[in-house]
Amino acid sequence: MLDQRIKFRHLTCFLEVARQRSVVKAADTLSITQPAVSKTIRELEEHLDARLFDRSKRGVTLTDFGKVFLRYAGASVTALRQGVDSISQVRMQGGLSINLGVLPTVAASVMPNAIRRFKALSPDTTVKVVAGPNVMLMGQLRVGELDLVVGRLAEPDQMSGLSFIHLYSEHISLVARPGHPLLADKNPDITRIREFTVLVPPKQAIIHSTVDKMLIAHGIGALPDRIETVSTSFGRAFTRETDAIWIISNGAVASDIAEGHLVELPIDTSDTFGPVGLTTRIDSPIPPPVEILINAVREEAARHHATHARHDT
Repeated sequence: MLDQRIKFRHLTCFLEVARQRSVVKAADTLSITQPAVSKTIRELEEHLDARLFDRSKRGVTLTDFGKVFLRYAGASVTALRQGVDSISQVRMQGGLSINLGVLPTVAASVMPNAIRRFKALSPDTTVKVVAGPNVMLMGQLRVGELDLVVGRLAEPDQMSGLSFIHLYSEHISLVARPGHPLLADKNPDITRIREFTVLVPPKQAIIHSTVDKMLIAHGIGALPDRIETVSTSFGRAFTRETDAIWIISNGAVASDIAEGHLVELPIDTSDTFGPVGLTTRIDSPIPPPVEILINAVREEAARHHATHARHDT
C-alpha cells in the first residue's frame, strides 16, 4: 500500500540528489538549504524503511534500493507533470471539438448526463454527436472522422486496429404500448408477435444478428409484417400509437418503461446480453479532452447501470 506520508517534495528532492550525486548541488538547484535536502531524504528513507544513498566524502551514490526506486519515482513525477500540462492545454486551447459517434440506444440512456458532466469540466470544447448504425460509425472512426464511438462491441472482423473498453452489458427487449393484447397473458407466447407489425433493426445494425438468432431460437423465423429502423424516435412514437411490437436494446427504452409509456413483454431474452463500451483507434494518442469525455462516460455508465440494477432487485 502507498505510504500517504510520501509527498511530491520527497520525490523531487530524491531525483535531484540522484541526478547531481551531491546534496549541496541538489540544494542549489532546488533553491533550498542543504539541511533541508538532507532532512527530506532521511524522511523518505524512513517512510520506505530502506537506505537509498551511500554517503562518502566524494558525494552520494544510489544503493540497490535507490536504483529500483529511481525508476518508479522518475516515472511518477513525469506522469504527474504530463497530467498537469494536459489540463493546462485543455484550458488554454479554447474552441476544441470532439467528434463522438453513439448508437441510438446509448444516446438515449447514458450520453445526456455524460456530456453534461464533460461540459462542466471543459465548457469551451464543442461536442459533435453523430448517431447511426454501428457499421457506419466504425467506418468513420477508422478513417479519423470520429474520435470515439460509444456502443455495442463490433464483430471481430471490424475491430482490427481498434480498442474496446467495456462499460456494461444490456439485453434485447420486446416492448409494446400499455394495454397491448399480448399483455393480457402473464406468460405470452412469443410466436404470437407474428400477428402484429414488428419493428426490428436493419441488417447494418449491430444487434441485427442477435435479434435474428433469438427469433430463430424461438421458432419464429421470418416475420410477415416487419418494419426495419434504427430511429428510436420513430420506433417510440409508432409503438405507443399502434399495436406494433418493437425489438430494441433495453437501453433505448429503459426510461420509457420506467415512466410507463411502454411495457416490456415478459419474455426471457437473457441470452441476448451483449457488451456496451467505448471504441477508439489504437494507432493514435487520445487527446486530453477525449480522455476527460471518456472518464465522464465511464462514470455515468457506472451510475446508470447501478441505478437500474437496484430497480431490478
